[in-house]
Amino acid sequence: MDLPKFPVEGGCQCGAARYRLKASPLSVYNCHCKDCQRFSGAAWSMSMIVKDSDFELLSGEIAQYRKTADSGNAIVMNFCARCHGWLWNDPPAPGIKVVRAGTLDDLDWAAPVGNIWTDSKAVWVQIDPAQVNFPKGATDRTPLFDAWTRSTHKDS
Repeated sequence: MDLPKFPVEGGCQCGAARYRLKASPLSVYNCHCKDCQRFSGAAWSMSMIVKDSDFELLSGEIAQYRKTADSGNAIVMNFCARCHGWLWNDPPAPGIKVVRAGTLDDLDWAAPVGNIWTDSKAVWVQIDPAQVNFPKGATDRTPLFDAWTRSTHKDS
């Protein structure tokens, strides 16, 4: 997969909240937890783990919602204050954000390399066993990071 030239941008539905990724995410994956199903209105949400230092809010007011996730961890969810589009989470792990990949202006390059919370997936969802998959949350994200690195450096 070819990565775009960074920085890249994304934002909410109404356009008020805009952000910039200055570098490639550490990984892109699908989350099948019940919280993601409820908040996304879909069978899963696509997530990108990005370093705090690679994320920049360009415009817009952000509203926050603090949620105890299926994992038991307190998660700060960040939304556009105007249209309430879900943009990113601030997880308890320091130094990262979990950005909603679907909010990118161009999603073509952000193919997921794995899945988390597969025990919570809808019964009709097919999980590729060749990907990095976790029945619950990924407490050690290294396998997701490694899979992303392999997927983006195939021709190197």
